[in-house]
Order: sequence, then structure tokens, then C-alpha cells
Amino acid sequence: MRRSAGPQRAGRYNPCMSKRDPRPAPTRRLLLQLLTGAGLGAAGLARWAQAQNLPAGTQGIHIVQGDVRINGDAAAQGSLVRAGEAVTTGPGALAMFVIGQDAFLMRADSRAEFTGIDLALNSVRLLTGKLLSVFAAGQGKRLDTPSATIGIRGTGAYLEAEDDRTYFCLCYGSAEIATVAGDARDAYETTHHESPRYIYSDRRAQAIVPASVSNHTDAELIMLESLVGRSPPQDFMNSPIRY
Repeated sequence: MRRSAGPQRAGRYNPCMSKRDPRPAPTRRLLLQLLTGAGLGAAGLARWAQAQNLPAGTQGIHIVQGDVRINGDAAAQGSLVRAGEAVTTGPGALAMFVIGQDAFLMRADSRAEFTGIDLALNSVRLLTGKLLSVFAAGQGKRLDTPSATIGIRGTGAYLEAEDDRTYFCLCYGSAEIATVAGDARDAYETTHHESPRYIYSDRRAQAIVPASVSNHTDAELIMLESLVGRSPPQDFMNSPIRY
């Protein structure tokens, strides 16, 4: 796999700050307070997960806030999500859940469809909204949006899907990205959010362009990995984590 010639990270960033709006949304602010209170680091986040009385690897929804639905039916903590189902979140809602060996944090006003066999996913289609995901190493998976097709393997990844533009941050791992028309492609690896991308579907001359780190945090990634009994790669854990 060739490494992208795209720009590398310039200086440090604060992974708690959105480049679009430095103030987290109310439900997200509450979640971040739960995660980072009293200076929680990786060990603290693991203790937080254990305190939910849900062993690592427990399937289904771990946190639900607001209107969250699975195939149109209202979801609650413990509701299972399987391949072949769709999860949607309403305004101000949030859902955190596990499917097989993969974990997800879905923000408000989002819809994602999951394909595969039972709890073994092979692809995720984010039709609209925002989705943070961590995937087990091994079998490759595909992430689809209205404007992009992304092949991944053992990664942490953040997506925002609009009709004609996708924001994609490969938080760590490897990916091959392409526009839906296949007229622009890139393949690269990262260890700590080095190369976010915008992917456009309007056939502009440069359809894949650099972006800034936005709307997701190291704390959230560590938390998601803890739900499936893992930690991010050591290189990621050695990087400064600032709240």
C-alpha cells in the first residue's frame, strides 16, 4: 500500500476542540464530562466501562440518549444491533453500541446501515450524520457514504456524511479511499489523526483534499476500544492526550 503524499500534521491540536465549533453539543458535553471527570486517562476510561456492569464485548447498545431507533423501533440500553439493521438518531440524540468486535459512537441526526452476517460486519453505510468507529484487526471492511467508498483494516475512523461531501479521519490504521465514481483514489496509513480528508462527489478537479481534525477525541476512541476489550495502538497511546 502506498503512503499518501498528503500533508502531515502541523503541530499539536486539541482533540477535544472542533474546528467548526469549539463548544461540544450538550449531549456530547455530558458524555465528555463522564469520560474525563477527575482527569480520567486510559485506565480511568477502562474503569468507567467496567462500572457500567457490562463486560467488555457485551453486544448491543451501551449508552442511549434521546431518540435512538433500530429499524424504526425505539432502542434502549441492551438493545442488540445486528447486520442487516439500521440505526438512526434524532436531534440531540447519541448512541454508543457494539456489533461483534466493532464499536460505534453515533451522534445526533444520523442514519447508518450495517451489513454482514448476524454480528459479523462486512460494511457500514453512513447515509447521513456523524459516526465514530473502531474495528478489529483482520478482515477488511468497507465504509460507504453518498460520496465515498472506503476500504479499511483494523482502524479507528470518524465519518461525517453529507449528500455531496464526506469528511473522513483515519484516526489510526490503514485505508483506501475513493469517490463513488472511482475517479479519484488515495491509500495511506496513520497513527494519530495525521491526514483527515474531504471526499467530494461533484467531479471537481481535486475530489480528495486535506481537512482538519474535527469533532472527535482521543478519549472517545479509547472508550470505544475499551468496550470490546482493546486499546488503540501503542503509538497512539504514547501521543499526548489533551482534554
